[in-house]
Amino acid sequence: MVRKIVDFFVFSSLYIAICAVLMIWQTSWLLMGIGPSGRLLGFVFFSTICSYNFHWYLTPRSASPSRRVQWTHRHKIAHFILSMTGAVGAIVYFAYLFPYFRALSVAVLLTFLYSAPKLPQKPFRRLQRIAIGKTFFLASVWVYVTTVLPVIVKNIPWNASFTLFTAGRFFFVYSICIMFDYKDREDDRAQGIRSLITILDERGIDRLFSLSLALFAGCSIALTWYHYPAFYILLLLIPGILAAVVYRKAKRDFSDDLYYIAIDGLLMFSGLLMLIFRI
Repeated sequence: MVRKIVDFFVFSSLYIAICAVLMIWQTSWLLMGIGPSGRLLGFVFFSTICSYNFHWYLTPRSASPSRRVQWTHRHKIAHFILSMTGAVGAIVYFAYLFPYFRALSVAVLLTFLYSAPKLPQKPFRRLQRIAIGKTFFLASVWVYVTTVLPVIVKNIPWNASFTLFTAGRFFFVYSICIMFDYKDREDDRAQGIRSLITILDERGIDRLFSLSLALFAGCSIALTWYHYPAFYILLLLIPGILAAVVYRKAKRDFSDDLYYIAIDGLLMFSGLLMLIFRI
């Protein structure tokens, strides 16, 4: 029973939606010193439910079936219902945020581009040929939604420290995407979806991962120039350290619990630590 509850919580994308919400909370408090917009949190939560369930609904059978893939093909109707529910919720909150139509539309477009190659129509199939598309678009949408949108919605002037934080978060999310792309590369090759991870050899992938984490660390540490508390910068770095530690294991162990709970959880981990210490 516990296994079924955990599987539903994780595989229905409720877990990753909470990760996105907590990342927005961290952005708002760390960069602006204020709480996030409740309407933005609602929009992002439901949009994440919609986009992830839509993506998994379109996912064909895997070359190496996992528990998640098997769950997905047993619960196609659930994915469809969750996707539609998420779409309705996102539209409702979008209406409340209509003054930010252009900014929200960018997020919708980036999200769509990630799943578009799975659609059967020829124009979307052509997106499979974009070498960096899958990884770049996913990292970009996560960073835009969880870092840029909260600032736009609060009408706070942009500054250099925001750019550093955004760049650091991008490189960290990109490093997480590298691990997921490595896990999925055989399926991607079978489906004709190209990414840097399907093109590079093992050494190249290792170097790309190391470079991403190094740039993340550099951007995070550079925030000290803008008088961000050293303790909070340490909290930012902890998930990067854990990602480096788990990387070798993640290349051998493709278990769902490791990837969809532990590695996905790294996205929100520094925000979770910050929330705990603020309380």
